[in-house]
Amino acid sequence: MLDRVNPSTTAKKAVLYRMVTAEHTCPYGLKAKDLLKRSGYEVDDRHLTTRVETDAFKEEQGVKTTPQVFIDGARVGGYDDLRRYLGKPVADPKATTYRPVIVLFAMTALMAMGVSYAVFSTPFTVRALEWFIAFSMVVLAMLKLQNVEAFATMFLNYDLLAKRWVPYSYIYPYAEGLAGVLMVAGVANWLSVPVALFIGGIGAASVFKAVYIDKRELKCACVGGSSNVPLGFISLTENLMMIAMALWMALASSGLMLGHQM
Repeated sequence: MLDRVNPSTTAKKAVLYRMVTAEHTCPYGLKAKDLLKRSGYEVDDRHLTTRVETDAFKEEQGVKTTPQVFIDGARVGGYDDLRRYLGKPVADPKATTYRPVIVLFAMTALMAMGVSYAVFSTPFTVRALEWFIAFSMVVLAMLKLQNVEAFATMFLNYDLLAKRWVPYSYIYPYAEGLAGVLMVAGVANWLSVPVALFIGGIGAASVFKAVYIDKRELKCACVGGSSNVPLGFISLTENLMMIAMALWMALASSGLMLGHQM
């Protein structure tokens, strides 16, 4: 009698065509190979080692891109198609998400607690909260300054002052960064406080009007002009934090001045 083959123990096989040349290794090809292996497939990894060979393969298969995955003799497609085939989610590059802002605030909070621990031997101090806001301002400014032109273009969609005076859209990230650095150091409150109050106040009013009064659905320029962060409450948080920090430092400075006078 012939032994029956148990389907559950039969190795799943896939053929992967991907571009691997001296100048370029396709990252999506590597991701597809890794995903197939993690999904239990035995991968027949076939390299396209020249541009000519790659172009010939694409023409033969009638496709525009590589890698290309074949399972059970049928073409599945590229990396995103493979994810769909395996029932895994595929990211929509146009979908809005709060992830960049949430990650940013989480990291700056950890940075602030880390510095607080290094200086005061405890992560939970008032200074840690101040550093958290100041670090957030600096990192947000840095993200905007990566491409000021893109930031300014998106910012002009909703900022009340920038709409009336376009240069403000270019000044804003520099002003935010300057105020943040001064607040990290705890110096020149006479400059950082009014700057933070000014840009934070206008920013908060602009976001509130655009989102809650005009009911507009826009993308926020808070983490740079290429982000998919929706304009909304978390976007408003950036400006409210600046206002709160400025008021706190103003009060602290006033308390110090009164202390010196007494």
